[in-house]
Amino acid sequence: MIELIKDLWSFMRERKKFWMAPIIIVMLALGALIVLAQGSAVAPFIYTLF
Repeated sequence: MIELIKDLWSFMRERKKFWMAPIIIVMLALGALIVLAQGSAVAPFIYTLF
């Protein structure tokens, strides 16, 4: 996983694609919310956000 992050960062740095960073961060945050919402007591509160 660390290698993937290093490769992605080096790609963005070399090609000047820093606009991709917020997109990736938002996708990771939404993925974490989905994982946390699976069968937890917090799920009803997360669903009210959307």
